[in-house]
Amino acid sequence: MGLQQLQGGAWLNPPPQWSFEGDQLALKTGDKTDFWQETHYGFHRDDGHFWHVPVDGDFTATLRFEGEYESLYDQAGLMLRVDAKNWVKLGIEHADGMTNFSIVVTRGRSDWSVVAQPQISGPQAVRLTRIGNAIIAHYKTPSGAWQLMRLADFTDTRAAQVGPMACSPERAGFRAHFDDFQLGPPMDKPLHG
Repeated sequence: MGLQQLQGGAWLNPPPQWSFEGDQLALKTGDKTDFWQETHYGFHRDDGHFWHVPVDGDFTATLRFEGEYESLYDQAGLMLRVDAKNWVKLGIEHADGMTNFSIVVTRGRSDWSVVAQPQISGPQAVRLTRIGNAIIAHYKTPSGAWQLMRLADFTDTRAAQVGPMACSPERAGFRAHFDDFQLGPPMDKPLHG
């Protein structure tokens, strides 16, 4: 447990305030940061904060994190990134009074899926598995079970980066912290575990 597997990582778009000490990565976001490509909103954004380590081939990654969600689209979670046009972000995104479990899959253009949760607080966890041309996303329920959120096509199997991500598209100063990251071989039966 902890963040040992993130040691030696690097930032894509460093936040203005951050610290990586012991078993916690904490940050405060810059102004109007986001990851998004075109769909519906018409804009291209690639300035969110992403601490990453390399990953190649099939894997399962889990992340535990917490955020001070206040403004529209405040978000924190886990990202898998090949390049600016091919990535996945999975976590919590605040919208319309809900702390949605949220996933965006981008293959040239972004899409967005959510599972609405009333204002949850405290640490949350997500899990992402890549196997071949698919990604499988889960979130942890209050009972501690992993709930399937999405099975998506993701055919770009090049070497990539994975790790914690946070953005605040409508403001600066969203605070998030991350205290557990695990990366390893893909789990057995990832649709049902």
